[in-house]
Amino acid sequence: MLKKEAKVNDTVNKKEKIESPWSLAWKNLRKNKLAMVGLYILIALIIFSVIGPWIDELIRGGDKVALWEKSDLLNVQADPSMQHPLGTDTLGRDVLARLMYGGRISLAVGIVAVTIEVIIGASLGIIAGYYGGIIDTIIMRIVDILMCFPFLPLLILLGAVMMDMGIDPKYKIYVVMLVIGVLSWPSLARLVRGQILSLREQEFMQAAEALGLRDRRKMFVHLLPNTLASIIVTATLGIGSAILTESALSFLGLGVTPPTPTWGNMIQAAQDSYALQFQPWLWMPPGIAIFLTVMAINLLGDGLRDALDPKLKV
Repeated sequence: MLKKEAKVNDTVNKKEKIESPWSLAWKNLRKNKLAMVGLYILIALIIFSVIGPWIDELIRGGDKVALWEKSDLLNVQADPSMQHPLGTDTLGRDVLARLMYGGRISLAVGIVAVTIEVIIGASLGIIAGYYGGIIDTIIMRIVDILMCFPFLPLLILLGAVMMDMGIDPKYKIYVVMLVIGVLSWPSLARLVRGQILSLREQEFMQAAEALGLRDRRKMFVHLLPNTLASIIVTATLGIGSAILTESALSFLGLGVTPPTPTWGNMIQAAQDSYALQFQPWLWMPPGIAIFLTVMAINLLGDGLRDALDPKLKV
């Protein structure tokens, strides 16, 4: 009898076990087939870009010059072959190796730019929403001013300024990351501020006020976690937007400059009509990579939105 009662109690305890919000969100995300497809595509692209160059050098043999920058002058603009699976460009460089290494740069631009956006936008949004008054007014007026400027033309202007300043191409990638991140935070700050204005009137904040907690603790320990769902979704979608922005700048010759490859400047290298008609291996692979990355990130972002906050599900 005691054993049966113990088994019954264990069964009841298992049923009564409360799952954490993150485990529930993961279960909800797994039910979304499109979001999981996006996640698998994104993981495959990350493996292709991060680990791919190392595997490629091991298989095809690398020396002191990396495959993505090594020129084969005897095979300039060569068709795809066993030696060069995606052909070579106008300088005899292997397109596949440059595609894999360029993925590192493009993904890094998206991740770093969004990290800067989240740090600035979330911090200023919390400060504006929590304190209100003159602080809120100043921050929101700055947001309004920045959102009045057209985003891409402003980036193009800054890219032209960078060209005139003669910034070393090695460091231009970091400037592009910084500029995209700094110009992208206003919309996130406005979103976080709106949530903080609602959250600060909740009962748990009244309890925190009664306990005499410091403002910093109330903002970043109690309020910030309640906005993470919106921040994560915005950041996920922002990575795709940053990759597209970098690709547009590089295509216009104002972003990351050769010989450093990105998916954007690889497309920019195939602008003439002959390359577009007879050398699709120069521009189709990076175009497909950009399309798959942005599509996968958008599918995953929509799935995260539904999983983290089911109330937003349409």
